[in-house]
Amino acid sequence: MRTQKSSASSEINIPVRKNIGLPSGFTLIELLVVIAIIALLMSILMPALQRVKKQARSVACRANLRQWGTIFSIYMQDNEGYFAYGDSSGRWRWLLQDQHRDRMLSSYCPEAANPDRNSGTYGAWGGESLDDDYVMQIDYGSYGVNRWMYNRKDNQTSKNYFRGYNVRSTNQIPLFLDCSWYGGGPLDIDYPPEDEGHTDSGTGDWRGDNMRRFCLNRHGAAMNGVFLDFSVRRLGLKELWTLKWHRNYNTTGIWTKAGGVRTSDWPQWMRSFKDY
Repeated sequence: MRTQKSSASSEINIPVRKNIGLPSGFTLIELLVVIAIIALLMSILMPALQRVKKQARSVACRANLRQWGTIFSIYMQDNEGYFAYGDSSGRWRWLLQDQHRDRMLSSYCPEAANPDRNSGTYGAWGGESLDDDYVMQIDYGSYGVNRWMYNRKDNQTSKNYFRGYNVRSTNQIPLFLDCSWYGGGPLDIDYPPEDEGHTDSGTGDWRGDNMRRFCLNRHGAAMNGVFLDFSVRRLGLKELWTLKWHRNYNTTGIWTKAGGVRTSDWPQWMRSFKDY
């Protein structure tokens, strides 16, 4: 009997599984490239983000001033269109207490976080217990009133006071603005700050180079203010000299284009700002 044998030549094809490993990680060079790209993007985006933040703070500042404009309006409406006598009879924060109950109401510009008037542009006044000014000892803020708004008629400069809102061109009369002090009375001959953050009048009087108190570069060559028509707007720093600060203020004075000022006449830090 013949025995059948398996063919030795028969081949059985057994599939061979390939060893598939995990994906390899980044190389050092790839990581460095990624980090460099991120750093580049950050360097491009950060200035833009800072600008957006500053714009947002400027908008918040104007919102604060709109609230104060409403309060000033209510006060004068309650007093037949007149503002307060001023000075010794009280400051604007005290005068307006009946119109607002919250003493913390938006008294700081968002760009002025430092409660120290000596810090200039971004400083706020008040909270200095050793200051010889009694208002500074008990009050605080980073806005100030145009002191020519007071209802004064008993001294040699009384002809300059507006006294209230029953006057013409109220949209050109500054009422309440970004300020390094709680108020000031600018004159058309006031000198600009010698450098950014220079707010000292040098005279100690509220009618001597007081424009420096308002000429604060808080909002990109500009500051914010409320006018006597209670509108709020952004103001170029050189524009301040063109506003009607008091009844006899010359709006075409020596620091205006109409008055013949040249770019080279301004302090170095202001020369690139828009002229008015």
